[in-house]
Amino acid sequence: MQALSHAAASVPPAGGAAVGELVVASIVGAVMAAGLALFGFAHRKGSTQLLTKAGNLSERVSGIPGWASLPALIAGISLLVAVLGFYADVATHIDNGRDPGPFANPFHYLIIFGLLGIALAGYVSILLGSGDEDPRAVTVGASLLGEGWKVPIGGILLLVCGTIAVLGFPLDDVWHRLFGQDVTLWSPTHMQMVGGASLSTLALWILMTEATRDVSGARRSRSLNLLLSFVAGSFLIGLSAFQAEFDYSVPQFRLLYHPILLLLTAGAALVPARICLGRGGALRSVVVFVGIRGLLTLVIGPVMGHSLPHFPLYIAEALAVEAVALRVSTDRQLTFGAIAGVAIAVFGLPAEWAWSHVWTTIAWPSALLPGAVLFGLLAGVAGGVLGGYIGRALTDSRERQESPAWIAIAMAAGVLLCLAFPFPTDASLDATATVALTPTERAGWVNVDVTTEPADAASDASWFNVTAWQGGGSVLRELVAEGPGTYRANGPVPVTGDWKTLIRFQKGKSALAFPIYLPADPAIPAKGVAATPKRTAAFVADKKIILREAKPVSSTLTVGASIALGAIFLTWVFIMAWGLGRLQPPLPRGAPRTMPTPA
Repeated sequence: MQALSHAAASVPPAGGAAVGELVVASIVGAVMAAGLALFGFAHRKGSTQLLTKAGNLSERVSGIPGWASLPALIAGISLLVAVLGFYADVATHIDNGRDPGPFANPFHYLIIFGLLGIALAGYVSILLGSGDEDPRAVTVGASLLGEGWKVPIGGILLLVCGTIAVLGFPLDDVWHRLFGQDVTLWSPTHMQMVGGASLSTLALWILMTEATRDVSGARRSRSLNLLLSFVAGSFLIGLSAFQAEFDYSVPQFRLLYHPILLLLTAGAALVPARICLGRGGALRSVVVFVGIRGLLTLVIGPVMGHSLPHFPLYIAEALAVEAVALRVSTDRQLTFGAIAGVAIAVFGLPAEWAWSHVWTTIAWPSALLPGAVLFGLLAGVAGGVLGGYIGRALTDSRERQESPAWIAIAMAAGVLLCLAFPFPTDASLDATATVALTPTERAGWVNVDVTTEPADAASDASWFNVTAWQGGGSVLRELVAEGPGTYRANGPVPVTGDWKTLIRFQKGKSALAFPIYLPADPAIPAKGVAATPKRTAAFVADKKIILREAKPVSSTLTVGASIALGAIFLTWVFIMAWGLGRLQPPLPRGAPRTMPTPA
């Protein structure tokens, strides 16, 4: 078989946007910011009643104060726009590779408008201000705006989350210029944008809690319960966005992260849903999650023709939380969260394990079992206690379980351990492969046979497959053992055009790759790899192939950039902890401050 090669006539640029595009974007951003500032000044001075009338109309329709209902409407629409743009954008990059430019991808506009809408929702809430009688509201204002006024905590948090997320766009361009055009979702600036949008769902929940706290569960209307269920489900969707590396076919981090992130998310989101929404609250939030994520999958896959975004179900986890609530009072929020976290791990892990073999991109193998059980239990409990803290702040009950400092410290340590342990990857495993390609009836597609040396190199691997992407779609073929050290892909793969096709191999800390076919990429620049009938070579670091756009930079620059983005993460932690702490209602004089922690 003759070697197949590819020479691109035109290649999308790598390493940041054109200067002209940045200038135009900066001018547009400055004009928008100035316009909003002038409008805010005019509103607080009483020169315009437009925002007040819109808030009053929203209050009449919803029955919820306008300072919460109008921002909630803006934030809800913005989040739907942003989540559609996010998952469609990821699918587009997996299917087609880099963009011709940041403003050449229509889904980038959905993300930008969605994030701007989140910040706008917070700004509107702050301008409208909450009732002066609310002791938890924050007093703001300056001499230019006259007397200070009370603003809701959730409005402040929405503005912070949206602003930090929007700032991720220019910082992302800086990141690409310094470090290269990465293609991983988990780059720091990508996480800045995803994290801002994800945490804004919690900010929205806080805002709605401020507006409806005095309406007890028994007096809540059906429409209000539905709205709060939508908010709780949105929080579950937001936290699940961090799993998007595994929702598609090209994850770049150890598979152990998948069950860890899934169980952390279940505990952090489903526990407060049950505490705040009452019986069936966890299940209702899952219904919202499955409904929206299912609709996104249909739109992005069959309708738009992109790679399908997969998603977990969380049904077993929600049932486990509801079952625990039958025996453990949700007024003991931290105890309930810890026990629910154990149940989430015990029942949720096997359920999601089975689901991974029905409908995910990479099924969880038995080799993943020891780590998944150990860290899954830790993740479930840590996430459940975190959910207990969130639920304790959001609930309308004045009964709050005592919270010694060691519980918060242990919870934070558990979360950090779960996230830090699987993070390092290397290429320390010494293995080679002989890859034989045989043509198929379909031009440019081949069957793949692999022989490893040593023969047991791929045994107990978390994944061992042939992955092809960025050629107009994505293809993943499992390598099925046919004998000691010999494997055959369970379907043909493309080795032509813009496709990138390689063997991927993750075992323990090692993440390795063997390129079968790569097109030349003069924008990086990078040479192509021709598909030859038979070739023997050593596996190399997976990131060397997946992130071949990355630029060599000094360790000082890397550390400095990491510290700066770490500061953004700490800002989120601090502002959310502050908001949740301030949200908790003051107890009447002489009332017990807490419920005791059971021995």
